Amino acid sequence: MKLGMLVGYSGSRMNLPMDAIKHAESCGYDSVWTAEAYGSDAITPATWILANTTKIRVGTAIMQMPARSPAMAAMTAMSLAQLSNDRFIVGLGASGPQVVEGWHGVPYGKPVTRLKEYVQIMKQIFAREGALEFDGKQYQLPYKGEGATGLGKPLKSILHCTEDIPIYAATITPTGVAAAAETCDGFFPVWMDPDQFHIFKEPIEAGFAKAGNGKSMLNFDVAPFVSCVLGDNVEECMMPLRGSMALYIGGMGARDKNFYNDYAKRLGFEEAAVKIQDLYLAGRKDEAMAAVPAELIDACHLVGPAERIRERAQRWKDADKRGEVGSMLIGSAQPEAIELSKKAPQRVLRGLFLIRRKGQGA
Repeated sequence: MKLGMLVGYSGSRMNLPMDAIKHAESCGYDSVWTAEAYGSDAITPATWILANTTKIRVGTAIMQMPARSPAMAAMTAMSLAQLSNDRFIVGLGASGPQVVEGWHGVPYGKPVTRLKEYVQIMKQIFAREGALEFDGKQYQLPYKGEGATGLGKPLKSILHCTEDIPIYAATITPTGVAAAAETCDGFFPVWMDPDQFHIFKEPIEAGFAKAGNGKSMLNFDVAPFVSCVLGDNVEECMMPLRGSMALYIGGMGARDKNFYNDYAKRLGFEEAAVKIQDLYLAGRKDEAMAAVPAELIDACHLVGPAERIRERAQRWKDADKRGEVGSMLIGSAQPEAIELSKKAPQRVLRGLFLIRRKGQGA
């Protein structure tokens, strides 16, 4: 089991926890991950981290695909990979209609089609087997649509891709997971119950079958986001997670187009998902938070006293042994610090580095 550290995106000011990142690197953490929404971007902090570290890999969870062309994403990835001794990981996501159309001013389109075409184009650019040409539903290269000059020319990257650059996708829908399994090297479930891999099993296998070439879980990484909050009172530790999960299940999207709400239902919490959304959209956010089942939080995250967290972490180790989870990307909304693992955390989950002690500020 590999461990990663989630940095996320900034608030009103940029503040990278470089001391914690460097300590994670010294402990043997495999990766650290940046993000973007509609403030700080994912690439700038990733670049800064790569420049100030020597071993840990750095990924984007996520780069918003509609914010940049696939060629631009490939150029960025190859540049950072070469400058960092091949430590950069591409993490892509569709974002949501509100951000894509409201912030970036482009059509949301079909996110699964976009993902498949985006990754195919990036991998063509990485491979440099010929000049880039692509005729898809979302992307046409060279472009021949409205406003085209007709002067577009198929091109091959000047910069060479010296090593394969891993590409991950953030997705939880069955069609999105299948697309990730077909085209990507791994995917991020926003949360995951390690005892319910069956939710993803069928679409992953469908994606592998479409990819062909013997693709399997041996070369595909399931890397869920897992929040870890250490404290004596389990319910208090759950409070910040109630807020984030209520936001996603209740308010991250329109009533009839909320992927996280649908996902909570597939995890077995249909009644709660409906209630959370009703309360959240009615502006009753505190009640929506209270409606998030403790069982759902506990299934997907690690909360409570240290001994309890060690016991609950066994579920993730068992999923690793079954070949169902390859990485845990550990994060918290709380500030740092903490219990540091003195052993290489790729192989063990004891002493999780990002265990946060409840009540150390916000």
